[in-house]
Amino acid sequence: MGTTKRLFWGLIGILGEIAITLGSILVLFVVWQMWWTDVVAEQEQSQIVAELGSKWGQKPSRETQAPRRMDNPPVLAKPKRYETWGFLHVPKFSRGPIPVAEDVSLEHVLNVIGAGHYPETAMPGEVGNFSLAGHRTTYGKPFNEIALLEPGDEVVVETKDTFYVYTVVSDEIVKPNDVRVIAPVPGQIGAQPSERWLTMTACHPLYSARERYVVHAKFAYYVKREEGTPDALKGNK
Repeated sequence: MGTTKRLFWGLIGILGEIAITLGSILVLFVVWQMWWTDVVAEQEQSQIVAELGSKWGQKPSRETQAPRRMDNPPVLAKPKRYETWGFLHVPKFSRGPIPVAEDVSLEHVLNVIGAGHYPETAMPGEVGNFSLAGHRTTYGKPFNEIALLEPGDEVVVETKDTFYVYTVVSDEIVKPNDVRVIAPVPGQIGAQPSERWLTMTACHPLYSARERYVVHAKFAYYVKREEGTPDALKGNK
């Protein structure tokens, strides 16, 4: 075999080895992105739930159903940026409580804590639109089952002193830059709010950030944490 042919086939062999190496790296990256980030995030989120619950004190009994309160609910003071200040309970989801922190930063909140509160939106129980973002895949995927929610399903926000219960009313799929969904009155930029809303947003479709899957819910009632838990959480994790 001539020198030129040996060089040619040698080069082909090197390129083949490089392709195999790059393919292996790509597979490892996919495994890390789609599986290992979930493993780590779920462990971290469970630890956050335990630590914050311990900081709050005695956990409300699931056996004691607190009375529904229909008057104006208390409103949590504005938390510090990146502070974890509550939990989101979604009985329809197969997972337990989701930690909620202030801001929707990927680096400081969504990739490491759980759900993030859009800081320009209302707080739980406040008139306006309390809005949250969460991953649908990777990093613990707290909103993975968001598309299962239907009108009438309940979503509960837990803070140190209060459970706020919201009832799902609608869902929609929008473009990522469609900020009207987190407006004080969902879908109506500039409108003055008179009701208490909750909005959840997540990437859509699965494994893509091309669109956003959005769920809207309306405030139903609240209960004092010291009096027990809302009946919406009976038997829930």
